Amino acid sequence: MSAIQVQGLLPLNGRIQIQGSKNGVLPLMAAALLGRGVTVLRRVPRISDVRIMADILRYLGCRVSLEKDCVTIDASALCRNQIPRTYAGKMRSSCLLLGPLLARLGEAVIAYPGGCVIGKRPIDFHIHALERLGAGFKEQNGWITAKAAAKSGRLFGTWIVFPYPSVGATENALLASVLAEGTTILLNCAMEPEIEELCRFLIKMGARIRGAGGPELVIEGKEQLEACEFDLRGDRICGGTYLAAAMTAGGDVTVSGVRPGDLREPLKAMRRMGARIQADEEKQEIRLVMEKRPEPVRLETGPYPMFPTDLQSILLAAACTANGKSRIREAVFEARFEAAKEMRQFGAGIMIEKDTVFAEGRYPLRPAVVKAPDLRGGAALVLAALAAEGESRIADSGYIKRGYEDICRDLRMLGADVREIGPGDETAAEGKRYR
Repeated sequence: MSAIQVQGLLPLNGRIQIQGSKNGVLPLMAAALLGRGVTVLRRVPRISDVRIMADILRYLGCRVSLEKDCVTIDASALCRNQIPRTYAGKMRSSCLLLGPLLARLGEAVIAYPGGCVIGKRPIDFHIHALERLGAGFKEQNGWITAKAAAKSGRLFGTWIVFPYPSVGATENALLASVLAEGTTILLNCAMEPEIEELCRFLIKMGARIRGAGGPELVIEGKEQLEACEFDLRGDRICGGTYLAAAMTAGGDVTVSGVRPGDLREPLKAMRRMGARIQADEEKQEIRLVMEKRPEPVRLETGPYPMFPTDLQSILLAAACTANGKSRIREAVFEARFEAAKEMRQFGAGIMIEKDTVFAEGRYPLRPAVVKAPDLRGGAALVLAALAAEGESRIADSGYIKRGYEDICRDLRMLGADVREIGPGDETAAEGKRYR
């Protein structure tokens, strides 16, 4: 098991270019199944989830190549509609292939999707939306089989009201409805920037979509779409992570290639915590200067444009060094405080009450040996280690690689002493937990 070793109490300074969007690229790769010809995606993050999705597409019959930050997908030879448990169990986003496979082939079979353990995250909203579009479902022994009920094998347009603005369910409904017969109206849609990105991509493929970026989407179905080339926008969660790292460690950091508007609520929270922030929408740059300990913060996560759940544990790391007691309520996932439990090892006073975590900050934190519980929680533990007086280790760094190209490389560019170590590395910190 690989780990990340951190020597703390070094301020961060410098500029860093943010990778392409992890949450944006996976639905675009799934959407490539809908186009005739060769799809080319640029500014693709080199992360493990992209490699897993590429492997799934290859299994389905597509020709996929990854070179630097470019992915090329030829879906003309798509010949399978079943995604084995081997792949589906590794990544929750595999469920995004239900919509495109139903739209293209009329049938899809998938093992129940896996990924990070941050709550139940059922796919009931996905199934409900696809059922409204004319798909029949059968679940048995961990497998989900979906089939278009119409004799034509096509889905049909309808109206769908999401009980909750689920990102994944909105994406699946979009991916299925662009090839459905007739008009589909989606109400109470998720409005995350990644949804708007998917709409822009599908429109470039020839889809007819109105309302991109808003809570209501109107889709006029077409018989076929054409492949296209597309550049991804920067990863707002990655950008928020490195800004929060500067808050935790102190310093002067500029992130480039991410839109400040996509981080409106996180930037508000960081300003309340005492950070000086300069945001340039035209240049897509954000500069954060932190010259003192953060102030405590009170916030609540929610669907966009509220504070993103993916940055909840990230900002908690900064709150652990704050001059006072912070309160963070998690209103999206019910099991996203595993990182908070691990953060106690750094000496911060953390108390969890149902859906709320209270953090009494201290500085410096004490070094610890902890384990990454999930993708964002693992990154948050790395940030906490930046403020620890001594050497810390975060085990199971594979989780972090699902969303960050190379968090060690990026933080080193900003002046941190961070590196990945293997299980046999003699220079690794001892495997005890500091109390």
